[in-house]
Amino acid sequence: MIKTVNNISAVKKEIENCLNLDVNVKVNLGRNKFVHYKGKLTNVYPALFTVSPYGDFSGKTSFSYSEVMCGAVTVKKAE
Repeated sequence: MIKTVNNISAVKKEIENCLNLDVNVKVNLGRNKFVHYKGKLTNVYPALFTVSPYGDFSGKTSFSYSEVMCGAVTVKKAE
């Protein structure tokens, strides 16, 4: 599980460790609304990372590291 830490470089390293692996993504949409999906972390860029979802999910699939750091997005390695 990727936990919130004090700096963005640590978040980037944790995300890079999940590259090309299956992950579970939880997105907080606000007002107690959450979206859960499973996908593959496909790309890591300097400012964001992308997840290719499995199935018929048609939502947002690219996230910034600050969203993970603030807790709006949670990324876990799938087991």
